[in-house]
Amino acid sequence: MKILITTEWYTPTVNGVITSIINLKDILTKQGHEVRVLTLSDKDNVKICEEEGLYTMSSYGLGKIYPGARFALTMDDDVLSHILQWSPDIIHTQCEFSTFRIARRISEILNVPLVHTYHTVYEDYTHYFSPNKKWGKKAVGLFSKKVLNSSEAVIAPTKKVELLLKGYKVTQPIHVIPTGLDLVKFSKPMQPEEIKSFRNSLSIPDNCSVLVSVGRVAKEKNLEEIIYYMSRLQDPSLRLLVVGDGPYRSTLEEYVDKLNMHPYVIFVGMVDPVNIPAYYQLGDVFVSASTSETQGLSYIEALASGVLALCRKDDCLLDVIRNGENGYQYTSYEEFKSFLYTLLNQEQFNEIQKKEAQSKIEETYSIETFGKQVEAVYFEAIQNYTHQHVFSM
Repeated sequence: MKILITTEWYTPTVNGVITSIINLKDILTKQGHEVRVLTLSDKDNVKICEEEGLYTMSSYGLGKIYPGARFALTMDDDVLSHILQWSPDIIHTQCEFSTFRIARRISEILNVPLVHTYHTVYEDYTHYFSPNKKWGKKAVGLFSKKVLNSSEAVIAPTKKVELLLKGYKVTQPIHVIPTGLDLVKFSKPMQPEEIKSFRNSLSIPDNCSVLVSVGRVAKEKNLEEIIYYMSRLQDPSLRLLVVGDGPYRSTLEEYVDKLNMHPYVIFVGMVDPVNIPAYYQLGDVFVSASTSETQGLSYIEALASGVLALCRKDDCLLDVIRNGENGYQYTSYEEFKSFLYTLLNQEQFNEIQKKEAQSKIEETYSIETFGKQVEAVYFEAIQNYTHQHVFSM
């Protein structure tokens, strides 16, 4: 099967959407399919690279709306001609904006189906584009309904997203398929002396417990809550390690200074993806206060690394974080405090339980399972395709 994946986001940028796309491309290729990616360039150039299976188009920056966002007004004729000549059997869109519009056009010309993965809960991002939250949510619902009902099938990474889309009146088939991850690199344990050396390089005292947060540093991730809770605990034996970068980092650094928490919160910045597993294992507990996730790949990576999790309760964590088994979901400061010290004492979490939790995560979120489930959606979409949708933007 020839599969064209379209996306506004791609390497070298690092985020959950790109991780999902790269893993999907890799596993589908291993399954014997020919996969190519159409994306936007941050430069004024066009690139066709068959060896890499990559097409890039020039685009315009929309950083004032959302950091790193880009938009293409038209499609390059050479790229379009090359794709039409290649003639994919199906198109899998990963973003709802300019690349979706282009993908829909290619779909209509070639008379092939289009499958879409809905990665982002835009309701939680209205502060970037709307002064009125209520109006912003309504606009998101109407826009999402229009886009998704012009595809042949929709993939939602969690039940939370499926219910959200049904609330938007999306009528196309919705398949819940968690993003698969290559978890082998996360399950390889570091030696105690390696962890000790790594902690020392970050000036973390040996007698301190480390709470680790991994991901994009943005307002919707709600890291202020974790920092505030730590300030209330007033525990000098705790350190918060913030791994990642983003538009909200400077604001958080100012907040840390305001609370006099500077010695206890360490901003690592952007890290090479190859080194991410080491940062998870450096932590005693993985923490997150975000409720804007569609799936939360960092939660899964942390659990696969054998690190227990403490996260704000959210529907995307159903069947991911199970209280008392691999961590806890909290709803208040009091719960955060109680669960945190339960996890740090770890008297009830022996190594056998941790290994069982690790194995369950690896089985559920394996990249092989992901590939087979997505492949099944493709076959069904091709079989049922009638080319009955009309889309315009």
